[in-house]
Amino acid sequence: MSARCTPTQASLSSIVSSVTDLLLESQTASAVPSEQTGATFAPVSPVDIEARALAKRFGETQIFSDVSFRLARGEAVALVGANGTGKSTLLRCLMGLIPTSAGSVHLLGQQPNEATGGELRKIRAQVGLVSQKHNLVPRLSVLSNVVHGLLGQHPGLRHWSHSLAPQSSRDAAMQALERVGLAGFASRRADRLSGGQSQRVAIARAIVGGPKVLFADEPCASLDPSAGEDVMELFFRLVRDEDVTVVFTSHNIEHALKYGDRVLGLAQGRIQLDATAASLSSADLRGLYD
Repeated sequence: MSARCTPTQASLSSIVSSVTDLLLESQTASAVPSEQTGATFAPVSPVDIEARALAKRFGETQIFSDVSFRLARGEAVALVGANGTGKSTLLRCLMGLIPTSAGSVHLLGQQPNEATGGELRKIRAQVGLVSQKHNLVPRLSVLSNVVHGLLGQHPGLRHWSHSLAPQSSRDAAMQALERVGLAGFASRRADRLSGGQSQRVAIARAIVGGPKVLFADEPCASLDPSAGEDVMELFFRLVRDEDVTVVFTSHNIEHALKYGDRVLGLAQGRIQLDATAASLSSADLRGLYD
């Protein structure tokens, strides 16, 4: 399959929607027997994220338009494309961090752009974020930084520091640190960590609340190749254990093919590619960067 970007007059929304429908139909939960025939049928997994004819512009600059896709529960989707194509902007729109210019986003059955303050907090309490900038509070302990991952569920000063947090929150944070292999660093200040350790703490912070959806924006871009590979292996081992839906951006073609179940290619302001990772090669993705 070739992913080289070529102009088309056909409706990309309808093409992407058709591909997505087929992908969703192939995803299964538990088998359900037919009462009439005795045959078993597998119900379609719920859709956690849906973009409908999404568009975003800043002033007179169009970033992307007519972006449509659906992501089923437990899918890991790589969003790829050249610098400046709007990958990070699209992630922020999906999370409801910035408004869309047109179209709609449905996240866990809700529309973030139309949600009230309380409704939006409930949505975000079920969502985690890992970015290339670790965004840890340098002067606070590792444990306190992980406790911050519970602020969406428990807003207020008690979850600003582990010393103020209830025992249940401290226990959850310690369990998250154990899962990323850093339980022994709980009392260390965040500014005394290496880059790889900092990103592991950021992952612990993202998973401590048991999110249903995780967004990762270039999660290993600031790390050396060895540390970056370790972080990606750890991240996807953890999320697959919990059947979490993941959307991650990456410039690393190998990572997109290795860790993504699907690949969405953004180029020329549109989704130019929506395919299973197993059906693609590195050459297919390189066409998106021409």
